[in-house]
Amino acid sequence: MEREYNPVEFEKKWQKVWEEKKAFQTPQNSEKPKFYNLIMFPYPSGTLHVGHVKNYTIGDVVARYRKMTGYNVLHPFGYDSFGLPAENAAIKQGNIHPEKWTLKNIDIIRNQIKKMGISYDWSREIMTSSEEYYKWTQWIFIKMYEKGLVYKKKAAVNWCDDCKTVLANEQVVNGSCERCGHEVEIKHLEQWYFKITDYAERLLSDIDKLDEWPENVKIMQKNWIGKSVGAEVEFKIEGKDETINVFTTRPDTLWGVTFMALAPESPLVDILTTDENKKDVSDFLKKVGLEDRFKRTAEGAKKDGAFTGSYAINPVNNEKIPIYVANYILYEYGTGAIMAVPAHDQRDYEFAKVFDLNIRQVIDGENADISEKAFTEDGVMINSENFNGKKNRIALKEILNWLEEEKIGKQKTQYKLRDWLISRQRYWGAPIPIIYCDNCGTVPVPEKDLPVKLPKDVKFETTGKSPLVDNKDFKETKCPICGGTAHREVDTMDTFVDSSWYYLRYVNPHKNDMIFDSEDVNNWLPVDQYIGGVEHAILHLLYSRFITKVLHDMNLINFEEPFKNLYTQGMIYKDGAKMSKSKGNVVSPEDIINKFGTDSLRTYILFMGPPEKDTEWNDSGVEGVYRFLNKVWNSYMKFIDEVKDIKFDKSKLNLKNKEEKALRRKLHQIIKKATNDIEGNFQFNTAISAMMELSNELNNYLKNNGNNLNYMLLREIADNFALMLSPIAPHISEELWHLLNHESLVIDSNWPTVDEEALKVDELTIVIQVNGKLRSQLNVSVEEDSEIIKKLALEDEKILKHIEGKSIVKVIYVPKKLVNIVVKG
Repeated sequence: MEREYNPVEFEKKWQKVWEEKKAFQTPQNSEKPKFYNLIMFPYPSGTLHVGHVKNYTIGDVVARYRKMTGYNVLHPFGYDSFGLPAENAAIKQGNIHPEKWTLKNIDIIRNQIKKMGISYDWSREIMTSSEEYYKWTQWIFIKMYEKGLVYKKKAAVNWCDDCKTVLANEQVVNGSCERCGHEVEIKHLEQWYFKITDYAERLLSDIDKLDEWPENVKIMQKNWIGKSVGAEVEFKIEGKDETINVFTTRPDTLWGVTFMALAPESPLVDILTTDENKKDVSDFLKKVGLEDRFKRTAEGAKKDGAFTGSYAINPVNNEKIPIYVANYILYEYGTGAIMAVPAHDQRDYEFAKVFDLNIRQVIDGENADISEKAFTEDGVMINSENFNGKKNRIALKEILNWLEEEKIGKQKTQYKLRDWLISRQRYWGAPIPIIYCDNCGTVPVPEKDLPVKLPKDVKFETTGKSPLVDNKDFKETKCPICGGTAHREVDTMDTFVDSSWYYLRYVNPHKNDMIFDSEDVNNWLPVDQYIGGVEHAILHLLYSRFITKVLHDMNLINFEEPFKNLYTQGMIYKDGAKMSKSKGNVVSPEDIINKFGTDSLRTYILFMGPPEKDTEWNDSGVEGVYRFLNKVWNSYMKFIDEVKDIKFDKSKLNLKNKEEKALRRKLHQIIKKATNDIEGNFQFNTAISAMMELSNELNNYLKNNGNNLNYMLLREIADNFALMLSPIAPHISEELWHLLNHESLVIDSNWPTVDEEALKVDELTIVIQVNGKLRSQLNVSVEEDSEIIKKLALEDEKILKHIEGKSIVKVIYVPKKLVNIVVKG
């Protein structure tokens, strides 16, 4: 049989067959063990490039492999389809509706992925912007509201004037909006929050249970939560009823406090600024408002500030100390105020030098010279009244007890983690299900009235203002309690709320009467394998862990962590940079598929290197992989007609010579390696490299043996090679499997097993005696009885060093067991 390798032709055929046979649909219940394989779902912002395809291909290999090894695999897909880009596109493209823009992009992405042959269960497809999905996002909000985990407060927020919305701290990159790059400013607005801080300790301690997560991701989460143990100390304000509560991990330096510093965003600034200092403070606030908040607080940044005119009283010594507003204090961390100890904190030291403030040393030690910089090491306490002469670290517990006895402070554990700000002043998001009534106050929307639907007939202003603000049909409503006139909340939820629970919805994606069936979810979750970018290490993964714990505490699920195993893949670069349309370095999957076929693209992406590493795209690499698959195809075509009607039977396998034994051994070595590489640490590149070795060995055998071929052996190789290759290059494998007259699909077949007997080799012991003494004993592998063994033994370098220049008395050879070389001299 001579057929040309034409992947474009049969790849389309098999994609159609898989769809018609619903080959990838997952039964809800099965006697097989479950395996939930999940890829982080994408935002449908446009077409995919090969960087996106890497993620999906990795996941598909895992899903196909697990199915072939006997698991009931759940491998769903969906779209994180709410968010700013759709709304921005609506504004820029002349009032195209965000939903229309989103659905168009989803169609494009869905078609692209189907062309990749990814084995998703499309019957479970979800979109976070669909009413059947965001109804339950709103339901989660209401349940959390009822549990006291949702609240609203006025706070300093990051405001992007270009996007016309609030941003979380994590969405601000170097002082700019991560979406549009516009400079972010600070505003004080009423905002809705989730009380994630109530779960800070559990989120932190449970990280240690995540044994199958990358260590760098766990460290990032621990640092973000940022646990600190110290004291909260109350500083009274001279002449005012207000107090400033300060958290410090160094209560041993309280006697060295010489000024207080407030964050520019703190509401206390207005309260504490005296009339005579208002101009200086106002000028400073205007100036600092133009600065990048994160750059201004970075180590080594120039210190600036203004005196408020007010004074605090240091509770440990009753000293009056000035209160400043300072550019190096961030409102989000701690209480937005610090007790400044310039002698022992470098940033406080630099600020004190600028404003000529007192610097008092209270810790002494070797090299404790504060004339040039702060002394930040441990030592002995001085100028600290009753604690003088004590080692500061040893005295900490005693100081904490003293503060509590004197009722001026208390021991406290604090976290850097802030509550999750979820309000967004945008249209394209899940409406916050809250109603405001003059009589009844803030009222959650009753469950029976969910979802609160987004109005479809809206227009977008070029300013970016949300159309919900002035939409009377949406905004005006009746109070569900008293029936009086009321109005709806016009903010929508942060899209991270949508993505914090989507992995649960895949189990019952179209259920209308409940968020999910708890029994089904408890059966499938936690997710066995989660795959996605490390850029989601903090936000998405932390929020998902939080929501999972909340739902667990509501007795809806019986697990507390959503993802058992986490794998973070590397990125694909082109011309030394991350792929992006603006840089013009995007590689289109369609272009590669049209030229070389889907299997070549998939195989090359996996062959580029370890999948967790960043790699550089190389066009010639795709051509090389295409040649490999073409070579595999041509090899099969040389013998497939002779073996297609043979059923492999090991009992009838007669290996005629060393070459056939070696070829079968190589087959089972490769099966073992491919299994270990895929199952172990996703080392697909080395698995493919091993299959290339096997392909070369097969070709050599075909070339060397002409018409004298062992067709039973070739049948074994043909079946097993196709099975091994199928998770990586499923289309060519399915076609070859079909040409071998198999009735089942290759994906419904079993992963090949290793024949340990084929791996065994006989051992021959080579013993060297020199002048009657044993000098060396070596064990070597042999494949057959042959006089050549003796010759090889004598040529071995390890043996030569013992017999060189000596006379060989005799060589005793016991076939497959012993070569005894007796030497004299």
